[in-house]
Amino acid sequence: MNSLTHTDVINLLLQLAAMLLLARLLAEAARKFRQPAVVGELLAGIILGPTILGTVSPDTFNSLFMSNPSATMALDGFVQIAVILLLFIAGLEVELHLVWSQGKAALSISLLGLVIPFGLGFIFPYIFPEFFGLADGNRMLFSLFMGTAMSITALPVVVRILMDLNLFKSKMGMLIVAAAMVNDIIGWLIFSVILSFMGKSSSLSLLQTVGITLLFTFFMLTVGKALINKLLPWINKKLAWPGGVLSLSMVFCFISAAFTEWLGIHAIFGAFLLGVALGDSEHMSERAKEIVHQFINNIFAPLFFVSIGLKINFVLSFDIMLVLAVLAISFTGKIIGSGLGALRGGFDLKESMAVGFGMNARGAMEIILGLIALENGLIDEKLFVALVVMAIVTSMSSGPLMKWSVKKAEELPDPVVD
Repeated sequence: MNSLTHTDVINLLLQLAAMLLLARLLAEAARKFRQPAVVGELLAGIILGPTILGTVSPDTFNSLFMSNPSATMALDGFVQIAVILLLFIAGLEVELHLVWSQGKAALSISLLGLVIPFGLGFIFPYIFPEFFGLADGNRMLFSLFMGTAMSITALPVVVRILMDLNLFKSKMGMLIVAAAMVNDIIGWLIFSVILSFMGKSSSLSLLQTVGITLLFTFFMLTVGKALINKLLPWINKKLAWPGGVLSLSMVFCFISAAFTEWLGIHAIFGAFLLGVALGDSEHMSERAKEIVHQFINNIFAPLFFVSIGLKINFVLSFDIMLVLAVLAISFTGKIIGSGLGALRGGFDLKESMAVGFGMNARGAMEIILGLIALENGLIDEKLFVALVVMAIVTSMSSGPLMKWSVKKAEELPDPVVD
């Protein structure tokens, strides 16, 4: 069995050190300007990647990231695990009982906030495929992906914004969170089906893949959730805390991810479903969740976001007209769709606008979607860059726009995004 050489190990360690150090420094700088940490981490990747370092000092860039295939492959393994863990903690944010408690209003916001942006995201790329970057691929599949990318909300970003605005426990806050949860589950299910259509390596037929995916989703959100809820008290009692619950959580996460990867959809979907089932358990304490979040968000998440900048030259792949088109579709679809859902749920116009602005936060979810589509040849680099810009702009603007729309007689505190 081949193993990393002495030189490979040194190169890998230097890659990890450079990525984590610059990501931490720029994430802290982003916080000083009250921006999400992901903005600084993405900027770190752009600085270390072909956009800046590869242009200013190509020899340094090639020596660090391109000259050693074995170290690069090992780094890619770290990044793959990071993506899986990011979707796992996104699933931990989902609380199914909260969704049920909000009833029809949350369902109305979620469905309209999903259908309208999905429709806009599907129609325009289908009519103008060349403008949006489709080359020789399947136009229907490409348009389905764009619809999905325009419709998914970043639940972790939404939760943080609502907490910063002191709206998390309000009726509006609970409805937004519940709607975003439903939105995420449906959106990732649609994307898993799209991946199965792309013919990823699997011994199963398309019909078998879709059928098993739906059954697995139902199982994890019902029987699987119940089994986890019964097993957690034993784990908390018999094993060391928090080591026992954290290590077994990772075990189940990787098994679930391996199963959906075997299905041919993607490992991230299994990790997301396991996170939903685990996070909804009354025996998974908030302290344990916080430990998982801190570990993943400060170690693995920076590696993933920095790696984005290492793959693409953002200057050469930046198309201003495409970026503006993606931003227009994303803002229009999500704000109008979610806002109409809120109006139907009994909110007034200003509150409905706040709901729409809150649901418009995209964050890491669109970046993960885009990267998977890019790696599978479904989209080109220009569209990927446009999706990254859209994710950043929507995450940065949702808080201020929500604050503006719900402002009454007294000032709300300025949002501080971690």
